[in-house]
Amino acid sequence: MDIVLKHRNVRDFQVKDDILGFYMIRLCEAKITVAGAKYLNINLGDATGEINAKLWEVTPGLAEKLSVGTIVRVMGVVIDYQGTAQLKLEKIRTVNEEDNVDISDLIPAAPFDPEEMFEYLYDTANSFNNKDLKNITVKILSKYKTKLLYYPGAKRNHHSIKAGLLYHTATMLKTAQKVCEVYEFLNKELLYAGVILHDIAKTDEMESNEFGIVEQYSIEGNLIGHIVKGAIIISKIGEELNIDNELILLLSHMIISHHNNPEYGSPKYPLTPEAEMLHHLDMIDARMYDMQKATENMDCGAMSDKVWSLDGRQVYKSEKY
Repeated sequence: MDIVLKHRNVRDFQVKDDILGFYMIRLCEAKITVAGAKYLNINLGDATGEINAKLWEVTPGLAEKLSVGTIVRVMGVVIDYQGTAQLKLEKIRTVNEEDNVDISDLIPAAPFDPEEMFEYLYDTANSFNNKDLKNITVKILSKYKTKLLYYPGAKRNHHSIKAGLLYHTATMLKTAQKVCEVYEFLNKELLYAGVILHDIAKTDEMESNEFGIVEQYSIEGNLIGHIVKGAIIISKIGEELNIDNELILLLSHMIISHHNNPEYGSPKYPLTPEAEMLHHLDMIDARMYDMQKATENMDCGAMSDKVWSLDGRQVYKSEKY
């Protein structure tokens, strides 16, 4: 009789647990110990989380079969390594058809349908009264639609999930619409366009598979980055569509300044109200995502582990409120 393995979520792993199940490789590196022995450093994940694993006995040819995105069947035990849970692997193999793995168990994804999120962005842009703003935003969205339906918002940290880039952008757009009810002097359409386009070049900056997992940054990403490339995209498409030069300048400024500080990649600080608001919307959404992720599986009345994307801060989850 075949043994049917019930999937066990990574987030539920506890030290001393014996693990037998299917997981997806998020990182795989062949390394050498001080004694000269080869071992594998692997990050395994599912829809709920990720854990570092070590395989200390590597059979010939095994490393060549394993790469980012590979689904594997593993056996091991969870140990405590310097205060962090780690999986000590005893066995690992790639899956076969008979395993009948449910891929949805293994892929962290945005909580909303990608097509619906894209339609929300597209319909918003298509409703702009400013024809130039409408044309350039719709054109760029349409050009990058295929990648947007699965690309993450980052390689690591905030929104590093399938369709995370769309999720991040759609959430920012919802917040922007509320903010404009308070700050009525803002140019709503310009701000909305900036939100929709601010991270569009991440689809060129990172190399993602269909599961939204990024193994590496592209050459273009390493040499230019999404901020500068985003401005290049706006300039190029704007010229093709004969968009007003002032509008291209304003949109480009929003893109290159949305990280605010030079140490975070922005060559300019925000110098317009819409650029300033775009920066804060981006920061709010990224930090709220990381705080929610840090606390969603915590016990009430506890402090989270240090969240490095939040400058190493811990997050508290109230027991009463």
